[in-house]
Amino acid sequence: MTKRKSRSDSPQAQGGAKSTTIKTRQVPGRDEWELVHPSCARQRADDIVEVRRMIEMGEHDIAIDELRWLLSGCGDFVEAHRLLGELALLEGDVRLARGHFGYAYELAMIAIRQSKAPGPFTYRRTANQAFLESAKGLAHCLAQIDKSELAREVLETLTRLDPSDPLGAAAMLSELPRSLKP
Repeated sequence: MTKRKSRSDSPQAQGGAKSTTIKTRQVPGRDEWELVHPSCARQRADDIVEVRRMIEMGEHDIAIDELRWLLSGCGDFVEAHRLLGELALLEGDVRLARGHFGYAYELAMIAIRQSKAPGPFTYRRTANQAFLESAKGLAHCLAQIDKSELAREVLETLTRLDPSDPLGAAAMLSELPRSLKP
């Protein structure tokens, strides 16, 4: 079982500045961009490793509790939302998965729009992976609940942000039914 950090272990309790906003930056010397996750998310990297271990061991309920606890101190933690989305899908709760994937997707898209970063935001950049995986998860959920046009928009954004398409967004797009609207 995970040892919970006390309130005095948190950055805000220690008087440290707590960045909670996702930003973007151009990768030095490259024509590509990456997300800059808030410091509260970066400070929880070891916790996410532990959560992944819990999931591998089948301790989903404990992992969910840990992820919720991590989000209580860092709501903009994209990786935690992605993992909760995946766990919700495992439980068959597509709507909850959509919520987590959608929140992670929107957090990153807000940062991208605000910074006017042209991209690409490639999957090979570790900082972009949870966001891009969340986009794919969101599109999957939208397709499952008969929101194909929204799924199409997300997948088109995904292929625009990373044209190399390592997550297979183009294949997912080709499988989506076309809207019958004129």
